[in-house]
Amino acid sequence: MATTVIAAEPDSATIGFPQSVDEAVSRLKAGNQRFVAGKTRHAHESAEWRKQLVGGQKPFATILGCSDSRVPVELVFDQGLGDLFVVRVAGNVIATDVIGSLGYAVAHLATPLVVVMGHEGCGAVTAALAAMRGPTEEPPGIKALVELIEPGIPKDLPGRTTAEQISAAVEANVRWSMKQLAQLPEAKKVVAEKRVTMLGAVYDLATGRVRFLAD
Repeated sequence: MATTVIAAEPDSATIGFPQSVDEAVSRLKAGNQRFVAGKTRHAHESAEWRKQLVGGQKPFATILGCSDSRVPVELVFDQGLGDLFVVRVAGNVIATDVIGSLGYAVAHLATPLVVVMGHEGCGAVTAALAAMRGPTEEPPGIKALVELIEPGIPKDLPGRTTAEQISAAVEANVRWSMKQLAQLPEAKKVVAEKRVTMLGAVYDLATGRVRFLAD
């Protein structure tokens, strides 16, 4: 794939399209490090850059994240317009419309990296844990969301405190979403062909740090 050269913006170097998955991951990690340190670059936000994107987009990664207002994906990774294809839904769950959005990113935008990112203290995961422990009163829509999360949470979670168990459940939910995606026939194909790599991650609300999960 040829490098797409993009115009430099104030306080940012010229950036080309990542030439490998490793480079894409490194770019996410470097952006998150800037975010954690309070040294964000805010690249790719200028009017000139916005005009360049009118004719099309070429994001270097697709991120499935939670709708939580405290986890704005582009800010967390210090990326700008056109850099990331982001799908956000409470609990980063796998539902039909989510599958369609992710499928579009892979099939039509050819993003080489898909990241499923949960976050500590997730309300949807907490609600699922509560429902697993006894009857709860929630509106039908929230119950339906909880039911998508419950199958991926072990009945015996590690951790002595409630906070530790929620943290373990958040990671389990990320892995559950990844497992569901990996089982889709179209996903099996692109992964087998090494066109796409999937990674899991968890965002820490307190520190701002994104922790990528080991296999």
